[in-house]
Amino acid sequence: MLKRERQAFILHRLNLHNKVLSVDLCKEIGVSEDTIRRDLQELSDAGRLIKVHGGALSMAFSEVKFAPLNVYSRAHKAIIAKKALRLIEDGMFVLTSGGTTILELVRNLPMNLRATIMTGSVPVINACIAYPKIDVVVVGDKLSKDSKLTVGVDAVEQISRVNAGLCFLGTNALDMEHGLTDNDREVVQVKKAMVNASAKVVCMTIAEKLQTYQPMQVCGLKKINYLVTELDPNDRILRPFIDAGITVI
Repeated sequence: MLKRERQAFILHRLNLHNKVLSVDLCKEIGVSEDTIRRDLQELSDAGRLIKVHGGALSMAFSEVKFAPLNVYSRAHKAIIAKKALRLIEDGMFVLTSGGTTILELVRNLPMNLRATIMTGSVPVINACIAYPKIDVVVVGDKLSKDSKLTVGVDAVEQISRVNAGLCFLGTNALDMEHGLTDNDREVVQVKKAMVNASAKVVCMTIAEKLQTYQPMQVCGLKKINYLVTELDPNDRILRPFIDAGITVI
């Protein structure tokens, strides 16, 4: 694979999953760690990604507010957000993880909505400030600078004490065999706690992330109640999830 092809592959993986690990890229591309390190450095110098220890982050994480120009597939995420709004009712207690699709959802909330949102996502907390009738419960613990999300034992314990009506999960990868998966161990623990603390679980994702998987499981398909994508619910790509008992929106 030529350098241009390698770097295009790396950027595409980042757009889909927000974070890549050097060790995984070495296996997937079939090159040495030194080669990947040089590619990441070049892409970082060009302002295409954020190089971190052991890998890289998407440029979407360069600002707390998630600058719109840096958000991959933002038009599709806006469609997903507007669909997901149908699930929120006045008076609900809602849990959310982080991510650009979740942030798009919050930015599209009705201004007169009365609800409680519990989250450890710094960008989501910031976006909620604009809504006078939304109460925000902040999950406190160690801040993961990579994900802009609070993580850790205290965060998991705090989440486990609530009974939320809905949980909106930003989706890293989702497939039939592995269910919902992610590549950050601490974020996975927080998402697991959110799933267990909620009556209904909503996965929001662009269709490109379907039938992909990451190393660590958040939950199996049986725990997911709703799947929201930019596609028409009758699209054949979504049929396996419908057959698995998930309501597709």
